[in-house]
Amino acid sequence: MLKVRSFRDVLIHLAIMAFLVAVIVVGFFYWYLPSTTNHGESISVPKIVGMQLPDAERYLEEQNLRYFVNDSTYQTDRKPFEILTQDPAPGAKVKENRKIYVSINMKNPPMIKMPKLIDGSVMNAELILKSYSLKKGQVTYVPDLQQNAVLKQFVNGKEVKPGEPVQKGAVVDLHVGNGLGNTEFEMPDVIGMPVDEASVLLVGQGLQIGNIIYVQGSGEPDGTVVRQRPIAQVGAKIRVGEMVDLWVAGEEGSTPLFE
Repeated sequence: MLKVRSFRDVLIHLAIMAFLVAVIVVGFFYWYLPSTTNHGESISVPKIVGMQLPDAERYLEEQNLRYFVNDSTYQTDRKPFEILTQDPAPGAKVKENRKIYVSINMKNPPMIKMPKLIDGSVMNAELILKSYSLKKGQVTYVPDLQQNAVLKQFVNGKEVKPGEPVQKGAVVDLHVGNGLGNTEFEMPDVIGMPVDEASVLLVGQGLQIGNIIYVQGSGEPDGTVVRQRPIAQVGAKIRVGEMVDLWVAGEEGSTPLFE
């Protein structure tokens, strides 16, 4: 009889222990855990891209969210401390107190090395400046035989050599050759000369041959220069690199330009 009661007591104790375990398990998973982790509850991530960092910080606190700056860059068209990107994206569902990772626009631009623009064209310089996040400023044409070639580069009025440090986003002004020298001399008179000799004379003095127009009825032998522009008159000056147009007696092709 004692053994039977002892066995019954054991069963009762086991049942009580099983009940207590069940209560603990149910209480932990269905009451304690949800109450501490907000199980089943989520927050929609707001859009903070474009906001200033202090404003975004206050806004996230109101939403029970936090932020962490994991990157920064510099964009000239954005304000300092403006938020550029965020992760998770707007509309994503997250738990309370979740960190939102953001990148911001720096207050001061970083320093970069000035690229080499000299001897290249203006179009090429513009492409290089854009790739370095620099801006093309004023283009000033100066006397030089290198037409449309960059001769000097300036930032804030100061000439900057390739490799020198400049701020990212800086405006770069250019001095560009206009294809003309700065040496002036009297306009040569080639009227009455054969066109080939006139051309050699003009080119030898650093001038360019422009249009050659053939005319008939001048009374001059074929191939003779009968008119020129600019005209040669007292005090008339011309600069190295400028063009000279010639009117020649005869039909086009009757006399070769160069023998």
